[in-house]
Amino acid sequence: MSHNTIKSNEVTTLDALFRERVARTPELAAYREYDQETDQWVSSSWAEIGHEVARWQVAFVNESLRRGDRVAVMLNNSRAWVCCEQAAMGLGLVIVPFYTNDRPDNVAFILQDAGIKLLVCGGEEHWQQLQPIHAQLDGLSRIVTVTPCRKGSPPLPSRLVSLDEWLPDDADGLIAEGAGPDEMCSIVYTSGTTGRPKGVMLSHKNLLVNSFSGATTADLDHNDLFLSFLPLSHMFERMAGYYIPMIVGAEVAYARSVLLLAEDLLTIQPTVLVSVPRIYERVYAKISAQLAEKSPVAGKLFAAAVHVGWQRFLFAQGRGGWQMSFLAWPLLNKLVAGKIMAKLGGRIKVAICGGAPLSPDVAKTFIGLGLNLRQGYGLTETSPVISVCRDNNNIPTSVGEPLDGVEVMIGEKDELLTRGDCIMLGYWNNPQATRDIIDDQGWLHTGDKARIDEGIVTITGRLKEIIVLSNGEKVPPADMEMAITMDPLFEQCMVIGEGRPYLSLVAVLNPEQFEKLDIALDDEGLEALILQRVSKQIEDFPGYAQIRRTHCDLEPWSIEQGLITPTLKLKRKRIVEHYADQVAMLYQGH
Repeated sequence: MSHNTIKSNEVTTLDALFRERVARTPELAAYREYDQETDQWVSSSWAEIGHEVARWQVAFVNESLRRGDRVAVMLNNSRAWVCCEQAAMGLGLVIVPFYTNDRPDNVAFILQDAGIKLLVCGGEEHWQQLQPIHAQLDGLSRIVTVTPCRKGSPPLPSRLVSLDEWLPDDADGLIAEGAGPDEMCSIVYTSGTTGRPKGVMLSHKNLLVNSFSGATTADLDHNDLFLSFLPLSHMFERMAGYYIPMIVGAEVAYARSVLLLAEDLLTIQPTVLVSVPRIYERVYAKISAQLAEKSPVAGKLFAAAVHVGWQRFLFAQGRGGWQMSFLAWPLLNKLVAGKIMAKLGGRIKVAICGGAPLSPDVAKTFIGLGLNLRQGYGLTETSPVISVCRDNNNIPTSVGEPLDGVEVMIGEKDELLTRGDCIMLGYWNNPQATRDIIDDQGWLHTGDKARIDEGIVTITGRLKEIIVLSNGEKVPPADMEMAITMDPLFEQCMVIGEGRPYLSLVAVLNPEQFEKLDIALDDEGLEALILQRVSKQIEDFPGYAQIRRTHCDLEPWSIEQGLITPTLKLKRKRIVEHYADQVAMLYQGH
């Protein structure tokens, strides 16, 4: 362990962690951002960030906020996000993160539910986004925009100020009047099965314990460089791409956008990548498309590189023997694997994937090409990581071993239960939901079915049907299906999208209602018409829970076909198999 790495017994709160980092390595680079005006990447030292946080704290103090008051942050990943949170935590305020592209009605619900006093958002774009819920903003005493909003119609409210106006020119130093280790420091809203999110209450201890344990699962130090692009409003990125780098003293570079990620990887050349499966799936799909246009020789070379690389991985893991084909690796690496790794920056020493299951084929391909890709698993309610694959015991079909201090066991119906200091304090204003998920022995019921073999956790399914998209968003299909079938046009329907980039709908239409549409089943315009009807039915669901593609049929699903149960419940797996070809078409090219 580097002398620059902070040890778990040295700090007890997140704001104390920040102050210790600033004091220990003031001259080291902390964060790197792209400056559009100069077209340059600019790094800030820990000393500079410390001074910036002190200015934020004076601004918060000037708002007369009290300990425990809730402050919302709706920003893209940036130094401002970090400054806002650290300043708030040092004063005992509670941070509530928002997704930057969340639906206005969802934002309104959280503003009301959490009793937000102050909101920090991006600028003109976010301010316009909030206009539909203008009435629900009345509870806010202050709205701070990082970039100024244009004056005009409607006139800007007096409580809306730009960051430059709001921040003082200087500050004496960091204020250390934060909450205690066991007190709540953040409420993170997670999608619930009723379409409304639940506020997960997390303490300093919850987040610190998880972050310190996570930091020990990889060989990291102040020489490492993280590339951050998953939203900081997601606990996975917040822990793995923000708190862990702070513990080890590593620099974090903020990607410009997911669209520009390929360029940023080449420019930044990170050593650590924290991602969801969707990113690897996109690269995998691009490689596959390129190979389809090349000669059969190129395809065979690629397949050989993956195969030999995978066998070398198994040998290194102690799960396979040495093979003569390993002698070909230097050539295969030069011709194939090395070129693909170079597109990821060429320096990645560990790539952590979580938030949703990663396809075994995709995992095997990247590991075979030489990427140290390791899966993890967790929930917002567990701060968030429960388990992660280790370097010397990386089984891609599993989610690895529990973190130090995290207990796991298999409960009734093969449900994975977990216990430890990272378990949330409970759901905000929802004691019944808290009792439903945490039993009287302190075990949190994950809702996921699993098995544990020699300490390795493998997720095998879900007790409650929840679709996890490839970006990690969780969607309850039954609630959406119920809403959709309230429209008489839909006789039966099923939402699909597990591990996919978006949701699709397979539906059986009511023949009489369909006849009124005066359109043929194979007409190209039918899908747009159906999507319009569907959107109206699910408008109250979160922004990411939207249907993008549909396949419609007129033949009802029957018990005889084995597609529904006698109580008319959907046999989801059978329906997906029944429509295998049509489902493949819905996701063609993705």
